[in-house]
Amino acid sequence: MSVRTGREFLSIPGPTNIPDAVLNAMHQPAIDIYQKGFPLLTDSLLADLRALFQTKGKSFIYIANGHGAWEAALSNVLSHGEKILVLESGLFANGWGDMGATLGLDVEVLPGSWQEAVKPEAVAERLRQDTNHEIKAILMVQVDTASSIVNDVEAVGKAIRSTDHPALFMVDTIASLGTMNFSMDEWSVDVAVSAAQKGLMSPPGLSFNAVNDRAMKAHESANLRTAYWDWTARMGKVHYQKYCGTPPEHLLFALRKSLDILLDDGMEAVALRHRLLAGATWAAVSKWAEGEVLQFNIPNPAERSFAVTTVLFEKGYTPENLLDYCDKKCAVIVGIGIGALDGKAMRIAHMGYANAPMLLGTLGAIEMGLKALNIPHGSGGVQAAIEFLAENVPPS
Repeated sequence: MSVRTGREFLSIPGPTNIPDAVLNAMHQPAIDIYQKGFPLLTDSLLADLRALFQTKGKSFIYIANGHGAWEAALSNVLSHGEKILVLESGLFANGWGDMGATLGLDVEVLPGSWQEAVKPEAVAERLRQDTNHEIKAILMVQVDTASSIVNDVEAVGKAIRSTDHPALFMVDTIASLGTMNFSMDEWSVDVAVSAAQKGLMSPPGLSFNAVNDRAMKAHESANLRTAYWDWTARMGKVHYQKYCGTPPEHLLFALRKSLDILLDDGMEAVALRHRLLAGATWAAVSKWAEGEVLQFNIPNPAERSFAVTTVLFEKGYTPENLLDYCDKKCAVIVGIGIGALDGKAMRIAHMGYANAPMLLGTLGAIEMGLKALNIPHGSGGVQAAIEFLAENVPPS
């Protein structure tokens, strides 16, 4: 028996749901890349990306996923053998560092936790120890979708500046841009990377770099530069140089529409929506946790992201049966645990193109599965989510 018939709910932290209007924007013929309108499209996208990053610097678009943006950022500002400091807070900062190692960089990881945000004071202390300024760049993620940690970019930026250390501050916003505030210039971030398939509600395949003047100065002497990722080449006068070849037309059509939706809503409203959906999720998980099997991976609410919530399974229980039930019986796809939490957690996404009914449907399917599978849990999780939203979304 199943109640699966109907539209599938995708509740994973990327790729996220894509609005119909964005999908429809791709349903048009290919056009001449030299037509006047197409370069103007590129110009508008680069300008709006700068607005999302909140920078007066430069922006670049790559035909790549977020890992491509990682490599682009590293190769454009660093040289073979230089040291980078990776601020651990889950899976993805370390993954970025691992990519640096394959490029010939000297990678040092500042040990962190999968359950706590990066400590700004620890960053400052490590930089004070680097009296010879061997560290050339500091890598951090704003949101780690494996752990669901959110790091305080502003505080870490202040900690770096307090030491007068010249290292570049590089931040991954792949899971945060379009879900919460990111103030690149105000927070003294030198290089930011992101991608289209999470908070930006667009298909996978596009990623971005945003860079300031300090990063461009480092770029001049970087010897890891290659033809495809090179920022200088992408600033050429010929339009196709901005993509190192034929532009990904239909992905750009989609991105234009998704950015229009976000900007029409207003980024403050978008961020508020993510905070509300996250709060409703936390209300539900808090009730389920009363059964002493399900627990937040991030105990401190201030360090939980508004994009995704990672839930641990304890006392010998694992998430496989519940996730399978949600999928096969209810057509709700909930994220698996990855990295150190593989087989130990589920990840409930509430980012991008999501609203209250979609989230409540996901939470309802999970609670239904917990009941059907006799997994100990506190009752009333969905009701708690409803009450949270009712209290925080007034009628006027």
